[in-house]
Amino acid sequence: MTGRLDARGLRDLVLDPGSWQSWDSPVAVGDVPEDYAAELARAAERSGQDEAVVTGEGLLRGRRVAVVAGEFGFLAGSIGVAAAERLVTAVERATEEGLPLLAAPVSGGTRMQEGTVAFLQMIGITAAIARHKEAGLPYLVYLRHPTFGGVLASWGSLGHVTIAEPGASIGFLGPRVYQALYGEPFPEGVQTAEHLAERGLIDAVVPHGEIAEVADRALRVLAARQTWHRDVAGAERPTPEDGTEADDPEDGRSAWEVVTASRREDRPGVRRLLRTAATDVVGLSGTGAGEKDPGLLLALARFGGAPCVVLGQDRRGQSPSAPLGPAALREARRGMRLAAELRLPLVTLIDTPGAALSKEAEEGGLAAEIARCLQDLVMLRAPTLSVLLGQGTGGGALALAPADRVLAAANGWLGPLPPEGASAIVHRTVDRAGEMAAHQGVRATDLWRAGIVDRVVPERPDAADEPVEFCRRLGRVLGEELANLLGRDDGERFRTRLHRYRHLGR
Repeated sequence: MTGRLDARGLRDLVLDPGSWQSWDSPVAVGDVPEDYAAELARAAERSGQDEAVVTGEGLLRGRRVAVVAGEFGFLAGSIGVAAAERLVTAVERATEEGLPLLAAPVSGGTRMQEGTVAFLQMIGITAAIARHKEAGLPYLVYLRHPTFGGVLASWGSLGHVTIAEPGASIGFLGPRVYQALYGEPFPEGVQTAEHLAERGLIDAVVPHGEIAEVADRALRVLAARQTWHRDVAGAERPTPEDGTEADDPEDGRSAWEVVTASRREDRPGVRRLLRTAATDVVGLSGTGAGEKDPGLLLALARFGGAPCVVLGQDRRGQSPSAPLGPAALREARRGMRLAAELRLPLVTLIDTPGAALSKEAEEGGLAAEIARCLQDLVMLRAPTLSVLLGQGTGGGALALAPADRVLAAANGWLGPLPPEGASAIVHRTVDRAGEMAAHQGVRATDLWRAGIVDRVVPERPDAADEPVEFCRRLGRVLGEELANLLGRDDGERFRTRLHRYRHLGR
């Protein structure tokens, strides 16, 4: 495990030199039992701190941020009434002053010496953080070794982005308490940062020396809602060759040729797009509730300076043996909530041969998750932009399709089933798949003519043959589209979206 840093050491490592300003006021011990008062005095002498929480502000790469950090040296970082008051006061000040909030919990949990009243402080702490997030302000969490109990079950688990210290022990019930209660040790390897990352409970494990870089990249996206005008001013704009909304995208390819091109193994997907055309990319992971599906990539990013949350169906993570499942859609809905809370545009990138058809998918509520994705996307108050990047098969594609603006790669398509499946239903054979694809109008060209797609991004002649050029072309278009969406009135944009899907095809 990385060597333990106290609150001051971590603060000095992450923030710009000399920028720290403490918000802490002296703590009055009050009328407490004599033995507890002696414990507090010894803790203060050993740790050099007057409580288990340190709060203040500083600069992170020149950006003003608020900080709340635990101090394990003070009674194992436990939270009592005074520590909770200091923490809540700092969160409220950060909210009032419109500052991003960085939290670094480390704690054994609730302070047992103060009993139930200390335990219930977690409610007030959670309420303060909820109000901070409701104000559209970023909340980033770095879990340190160890973080347990009520601290993890409140301010440790509410981050928009949550990362952890390598090797950190993190869990709800501490192993010592478990052993005492149940007479056996807690299973090894469960309550570790690395295991939580594998399970999609946290976003990443990050060494101390990389915290500032990760936090800075995240904030360049999360805190950009008010600064996007400046960020996009010098961005590269699309050229006439990148395709416009008015361009007829017809290139003479049949529907079956389009479907075949979208299935090429060397076709660029969401990962190639992000590497080539995006900046400030911060990968997120999992639902935050113990699920993680490799078929869905969740990230923060900017295209042409415009910030967004990216939900990309990852062609590399899907296969006949591991198709897109309900967990992927629950992970997608986490991204939708993130966009809603921070008022950030949401970009969905559709590229799937279809969602899972299995016992596990049925029992996991696949159909219900598709419905919830549709509900969340249609009603999302943040700007939305959908892209048919490749295959757009069935409910897995439909779940990410609704948007204010819909783009398509020239060889992108959207249909209720793979053409072979549609042929089997209608003609009792898969041999007429090409005919069915043409009949159903699945091509980007057909979708544009039907008003389902707003703009088609050219491929010359196939994205797989020009992956870098295609990704840059799409990146320029995404930057322009996002800037246009950010510039629209929120109410007008939302009403237009509802009207679109109310009258589609009529």
